[in-house]
Amino acid sequence: MSSMLMAGANVLASIPSPPAEFSKFSIGPLTIHAYALCILTGIVVAMWMTNKRWLAKGGPAEVVWDICIWAIPFGIVGGRLYHVLVTDPEYYFGLNGQSAHWSEIPQIWAGGLGIMGAISLGSLGAWIACRRAGVRLPAFLDAVAPGVLLAQAFGRWGNWFNQELFGEPTTLPWGLEIDPNSYNFPPGLPAGTLFQPTFLYESLWNVAGVVLLLALDRKFKLRRCSMFWSYLIWYGIGRIIMETMRIDAADIIVILGIGLRVHMWLAIAMVIMGTVGLIYVLVKLRPQPDPGVYLPGREPADTTSSNVATDAAATPETSTENTPDSTDKPTTPDK
Repeated sequence: MSSMLMAGANVLASIPSPPAEFSKFSIGPLTIHAYALCILTGIVVAMWMTNKRWLAKGGPAEVVWDICIWAIPFGIVGGRLYHVLVTDPEYYFGLNGQSAHWSEIPQIWAGGLGIMGAISLGSLGAWIACRRAGVRLPAFLDAVAPGVLLAQAFGRWGNWFNQELFGEPTTLPWGLEIDPNSYNFPPGLPAGTLFQPTFLYESLWNVAGVVLLLALDRKFKLRRCSMFWSYLIWYGIGRIIMETMRIDAADIIVILGIGLRVHMWLAIAMVIMGTVGLIYVLVKLRPQPDPGVYLPGREPADTTSSNVATDAAATPETSTENTPDSTDKPTTPDK
């Protein structure tokens, strides 16, 4: 009996990766990639949450879609550029004696989007759209921040389908199985080696961050970009933790004699930027009145007062000149 329990424990003591055929499948001539579905699911969920929060702030409903039309393509391009130029330039450009893979640069469905690049260029697209729509970028960033974090939680499962961006070998009971024939399986390790499921850690970290940010917003009414700065701090801390475990290829940058992965340095920069921005908002801007969601001079016209004035002008005054007074009426004697 004990041997059966031990055997069952050994079977359950790992997280299996999906079979290769699950990472993509065909519907007629169309090939669907699970990675892309995870990204799309995250985008839809983020737009839903952002719309709810934006309406609660008093923003116009149609603006969310207009801004997303700009921010999402900018974010995808930024995320891909980050992956190609920062994460793995040797592979795509054939550096250090490797073969170049120029044709794979636009193939985002195969995996490879850097969230730091997506945030940077996506924010630029949002700024352009906010200017066009006449709304304030900080107000929109506060509305979208929890949704972006939730989208990242969904997007990380694309790494699970692609068997990529996992952590170092581990003997923990929730170690991740990787196909030894996978391109991403580290050379020199025996088949059956388990790895830290960093995709799962980061997904759970992001979900916890959504809950925390929403709770802080309910209690303290985060405004003037303080929600967005809090998001940068939370995600940056989580990314630093994940980078201590990940073993995928990344350039090592030495600053002040300290050599760290480039992604870790950028995550540290996110935490510093978020902390400085949050302190500035809390100390300098929070005591001031909330400026609302609209840019100065772009507020919608107050149609209530104008409608009242129009109705008053259109209603003719009731004349009393020819109306007989009640005192002129003949009285009826009591019976």
